[in-house]
Amino acid sequence: MKAGHRVAFIGNSLPRRCGIATFTTDLQQAIAASGGVETAIFAMTDPGRDYDYPPEVRFAIRQEHAEDYLSAAEIINSGGYDAVSLQHEFGIFGGEAGADILVLLDRLTVPLTTTLHTVLAAPNPAQRLVIERILAVSAKIVVMAEKGRELLIGSYGARPDKIEVIPHGIPDFAFVEPDGAKERLGFAGRTVILTFGLLSPNKGIEVMIDAMPAVLQSRPDAVYVVLGATHPNLVRDQGEAYREGLVARAAALGIAEHVVFLDQFVDRPTLLEHISMCDVYVTPYLNQAQMTSGTLAYSFGLGKTVVSTPYWHALELLAEDRGILVPFGDPKAMGSEIAALLDDEPRHEAMRQRAYDASRSMTWAQTAARYLTLFEAAGASRPSQQAARIHVMTPPGDGRRLPEVSIGHLRTMTDDTGLFQHAIHTVPDRSHGYCVDDNARGLLLASSLNGFNGDQLPDAMTSTYAAFVQHAFNRDTKRFRNFMAFDRSWLEEQGSEDSHGRTLWALGVTARDDSSASRRHWASALFAEALPPVEGFGSPRAWAFTLLGLNAYCEVQPGDDFALQFRLRLAYRLGDLLRQVETPGWVWFEEGLAYDNARICEALIVCGRSTGLPGYAEAGLRTLDWLVHQQTSPTGLFRPVGTEGFADVRLPPKAFDQQPVEAAATIAACLEAWKTTGDERWRAAGRRAFAWFRGSNDLGKPLVDVETGSCKDGLHPDRPNENCGGESVVSYLLGLADMRRLERVDVLQPLPLPYRPARPHHQTFRGRLVASHLSQPAGTLPAT
Repeated sequence: MKAGHRVAFIGNSLPRRCGIATFTTDLQQAIAASGGVETAIFAMTDPGRDYDYPPEVRFAIRQEHAEDYLSAAEIINSGGYDAVSLQHEFGIFGGEAGADILVLLDRLTVPLTTTLHTVLAAPNPAQRLVIERILAVSAKIVVMAEKGRELLIGSYGARPDKIEVIPHGIPDFAFVEPDGAKERLGFAGRTVILTFGLLSPNKGIEVMIDAMPAVLQSRPDAVYVVLGATHPNLVRDQGEAYREGLVARAAALGIAEHVVFLDQFVDRPTLLEHISMCDVYVTPYLNQAQMTSGTLAYSFGLGKTVVSTPYWHALELLAEDRGILVPFGDPKAMGSEIAALLDDEPRHEAMRQRAYDASRSMTWAQTAARYLTLFEAAGASRPSQQAARIHVMTPPGDGRRLPEVSIGHLRTMTDDTGLFQHAIHTVPDRSHGYCVDDNARGLLLASSLNGFNGDQLPDAMTSTYAAFVQHAFNRDTKRFRNFMAFDRSWLEEQGSEDSHGRTLWALGVTARDDSSASRRHWASALFAEALPPVEGFGSPRAWAFTLLGLNAYCEVQPGDDFALQFRLRLAYRLGDLLRQVETPGWVWFEEGLAYDNARICEALIVCGRSTGLPGYAEAGLRTLDWLVHQQTSPTGLFRPVGTEGFADVRLPPKAFDQQPVEAAATIAACLEAWKTTGDERWRAAGRRAFAWFRGSNDLGKPLVDVETGSCKDGLHPDRPNENCGGESVVSYLLGLADMRRLERVDVLQPLPLPYRPARPHHQTFRGRLVASHLSQPAGTLPAT
């Protein structure tokens, strides 16, 4: 990495008291000292704390505040950084298993290198999901022991070429005898055994205290020095009860004068001075799965003889007689090994020298050089890594894994008037009444489920939705009303163009697919009566919804010349919009993205297939391909267009808020694309969109209860919306029904499309749509 490059570190930072803070600060300082590289820390801050961070800390990320993760991503992306170094430990990030960090990582546009301080052999599902997503989004992964590499490859399926083993860094400290430091620290003439670190029960301090009587039998001058403050989280929960218990334990053994507790969090010079004075350094830890220990590395690097339990880091570092390993929780073995070592001075000195010699490649200068090389490699590998991200995160496509259809919550949300708009949690909210939009969706669902293994809606529910639509129609204006109060009074004389178009869509599909012949006739007649006003509509979505209804209606009413011609006029209008707006980087019908976007693509695909005019299908497929790219996060997750960006002009979509209607629309469009082309990529895209409902999303949170069929109203930046309204439940059930088809249906006879799915948003299409694909024999495409 060259001078002038910038590196952002994400992790804890001093003066926060923990090993991750020390490591992050040490690594940042070592890289800053390497010459010309600018560095900054984005510091994780635990709840309720406010640290006096040094100038190197560019931004403090409050652990439980999702908006801070988003802000950090924006600052990094816009700050000219060339590399990001994440220091990962589950407990320092918010959310289950620290999943909140994924909100930040998912938005990074800068190459990411992640150092995993813990690699679990048996993670719970939440922990596994977090690590797998970090593996997917990271260009390079660092572990500090070969065991970590082995686990990532064997248990997590990581690519071997992505993983680098870089041992924990150490200060470049001279090999010195302990006498001078003992004199300065007040332990002259004593045999000093040292343990350093934040006190907590997993450190095994009790074991060493219990081992001291055996050491004192051969070395009566021995003293066990326990250097370090109690872990802040332990103090918060229990006060100093743990430390007081250790003091009482030593007193009960009659060795209180031989166990010294130095209750302080020390800076690096003070720590090195204390390590320098010890004759033996002890890490009696109780957890085998500890992947790294900074204090073990530091003491090893100062040429100290280490006696340790065989946790993973110690097993590797102390191999080949560079230290001594004793069983977990065995004070007898600990005491006898230390006593024997202190009585064998030649062995003691030879072991010290071996440790010091072996540690020369671990100095912070050497470590910084290896990280800088890795950052360069991460940048170089980034294009291919992007492809790997999407491949890794594509949800499995086994159709048998789809949940069963459950309409329990839909029943709850439906009374004898219709489908309620909103809910408070899962309780229907009567204060907001009903709307024709949601009842039209209910009609669509009834037809969508028809013929699926007896999963169709009860006829009474379908009739209720149909009756609402019937009552919503104003025969004087030929328009549908939309909003109705709970007392069945209409709140408007005329609904929006979009609500009218959506209702026509439902009527057209009902006319073709409803299980009741009588209702099919009713829907067909009402569709024909309500269709003419659309001629004067200006909303592209209203055109698309109507076009979807026309595609179905024309199948059962092939003699309706007005409908046949009007279908072509609406398709032409959408195509003409695309011709006017499209540029190489913006393959869309409008200057911005809003809601139900994929329905426009779906309408054109179906129209092209049903009319035999491939230009329309090509336009729908091409725009859908671009839209799918816009709705795919860097980790390959489905990310619906966020409502916060609905007013943006030609900008990438905002991430939040995310709504179920977008997932349902995308699934439906991908189904039609699959039926039209047989291209497996459309199945994969549909599966990603459906997986969003079940937790493969930016927050890692499921939105649906498969037992009741309820669906939360969407995702905010920091949490799901816990309300489960009418639009959401129907969107989920429509998406589920379409996924069943996507996994089962055969490809229809493919159209002879000129379309190719190779990243069309990077190509030039302007003008080609009308000139090449929408030009048909005279009279086929009536002018608008």
